[in-house]
Amino acid sequence: MLGRVVACNGSKATIAAVAESGETALTELWSVGRLISIGVGSNRVVALAYSMSTDEKSWGEQNDNSFQIEAELLGEVRVGPDGREEFSGGISRYPYLGAIAHRIRASDLLRIYDAGKNDSCVIGKLTQDETIDAAIHIPSMLSKHFAIVGSTGVGKSTAVSLLLHKAIESDPKLRVLILDPHNEFAAAFPGHAVVIDPETLDLPFWLMKLEEFAEVLYRGRPPVAEELDILRDLIPEAKRAFRGGETGLMRRTTEKSSITADTPVPYRMADLLALIDERIGRLEGRGEKPVLRHLKMRVMSAINDPRYHFMFSNNTIQDTIMETIAHIFRIPGGDKPICTFQLAGIPSEVVNSIASILCRMAFELALWSNGAIHMLVVCEEAHRYVPADPERGFFPTRQAIARIAKEGRKYGVSLGVITQRPGELDQTILSQCSTLFAMRLSNDRDQEIIRSAIPNSSISTLSFLSSLGNGEAIAFGEAIAVPMRLQFARVEKRYLPKANGVLDKGSEETPDTVDLRSVVARMRSVSAPELGPCRQGTDHADNAFRRSDADDLEQDSGMGEMELDRWARSVTPSPPPTPYRPGDTARPERYRPDMLPGATRSPTAPPSTSYEPSPAHRQPVTDDGAPAAHRSLRADGGLRSSQPLRREGSLRDTLLKKPLSSLYDNRD
Repeated sequence: MLGRVVACNGSKATIAAVAESGETALTELWSVGRLISIGVGSNRVVALAYSMSTDEKSWGEQNDNSFQIEAELLGEVRVGPDGREEFSGGISRYPYLGAIAHRIRASDLLRIYDAGKNDSCVIGKLTQDETIDAAIHIPSMLSKHFAIVGSTGVGKSTAVSLLLHKAIESDPKLRVLILDPHNEFAAAFPGHAVVIDPETLDLPFWLMKLEEFAEVLYRGRPPVAEELDILRDLIPEAKRAFRGGETGLMRRTTEKSSITADTPVPYRMADLLALIDERIGRLEGRGEKPVLRHLKMRVMSAINDPRYHFMFSNNTIQDTIMETIAHIFRIPGGDKPICTFQLAGIPSEVVNSIASILCRMAFELALWSNGAIHMLVVCEEAHRYVPADPERGFFPTRQAIARIAKEGRKYGVSLGVITQRPGELDQTILSQCSTLFAMRLSNDRDQEIIRSAIPNSSISTLSFLSSLGNGEAIAFGEAIAVPMRLQFARVEKRYLPKANGVLDKGSEETPDTVDLRSVVARMRSVSAPELGPCRQGTDHADNAFRRSDADDLEQDSGMGEMELDRWARSVTPSPPPTPYRPGDTARPERYRPDMLPGATRSPTAPPSTSYEPSPAHRQPVTDDGAPAAHRSLRADGGLRSSQPLRREGSLRDTLLKKPLSSLYDNRD
């Protein structure tokens, strides 16, 4: 006997006990967070001790010490008519005053934490009794989503690795997509996962909806409404042009309702740019021409950015949706049902668009497969994609994840949310997660959010959140019969998530041996991949742009010659210069005027290998250091330029030489 009940209400009970002659043998049996049982007839009410104190607020060494225990009522072990005992979350008979409280039996613990289903999985041990397994029901966890919350470094990633290994063992039809912002889960599934990183990613731009594509073009800034309307009109035309076999008039009058800017149908960027040029060349609509030119510059800037190679690669002019879906979503997956999608090397301004595409396609795959595919989308650092503030984040991503959270269980798609800041996560998403693993949380706001998510009968359980150890969690929800404090099982070293952090070095290199040039090249994306057909498409569009009306161009846009030249140079990336090393035998040439693009080189002047210019290229200079050939005297005695320093073959010259009639392309 531990003590007797001296107070009780609908959810809590107070138990009084006496430690005789200052002995602590009885008090050692009490501990905050441990379960006890209270005998009520043939039943035993189960309670959780969460507070204790002495009556005198002191301890007498040789005297009797009275103390009281506050306990929360969780349920009862009932004896059925056939004599079989089973645990129930409800209480049929509450403890009476004077009822005896005693230590809980090991058999009762087994009944309490038994999920009651044959396909339960063991994920660890109970903290109260390490001889008892902590088991959860995986199908229940996946059918209604789950969340793992905890501060950084408490073992969230290891717990995710453990749960996903159990999940793929439990459900052979399950396909798992992990959005991995820290590139750490690739090491956790060496034999069960494929890794997609920026080097191997091929995600065509035409899979994006218009809002997602605008996020790429505007680099995370709000889009211009006029430019967005133009894209909404022209992208369907570009998609119909890709299909071919129709005249221009038919393309504009047929199938207008079947293809929209959001339909995942391939199209060429060259066709889109040509349609923009066609609008620029029209005689009417002069007011929208600056908008069209700005839109074209945005599109070409995105195409020429080497960081977006995964969107505008060689395969994007083909209908590769089958291969893309099969590779990312593992259909068929064979022995590798998990895809770890590494987001660390992807430009931050397009991460939201990629997350939106993947979550949206995961839901649609499960929806249209009629239950043949079970999808699990695991969002690491979920507060990035669905923040609590509706003004932050990317709306299509929030919409795609919310759709999985609200409707996914009907179609077989599940959501796994991992976050270290539940207070910054959208509470609608968190409330849809019916199974929650709460690890150590030190922030008061985060603790309050978790308290509001669990049943009132278990509210005192979370008073231990700030003192949980690494790898320890409080689990509650659909997959667990009773909220339990558990220690996750240890994961084998070869299945531990690893990131290139300070404690876990990613390579044998040190700061003294690392090649800094390769690091800087990656930062600058100097080693730009060849864009192939996409480059040809931009060249075709650039030629079409050169055929536009030159007078209209300068009058409407207000761009002078220097601005046009600067724009032309900005959309044409130049190759990286080769650095000179002291050991090289051939020294780099010094700059000469004939090195300018379009300049004429003297046939008699051999390439110079010295640092001084050859005499054939020396020019007389004025007192201020400018070449005298380009200077003359003004009337006031000052120097003026005899001719503007215009580059031969410049974009403006090309525009002036092209006739207006060459604007129209009679492909139809």
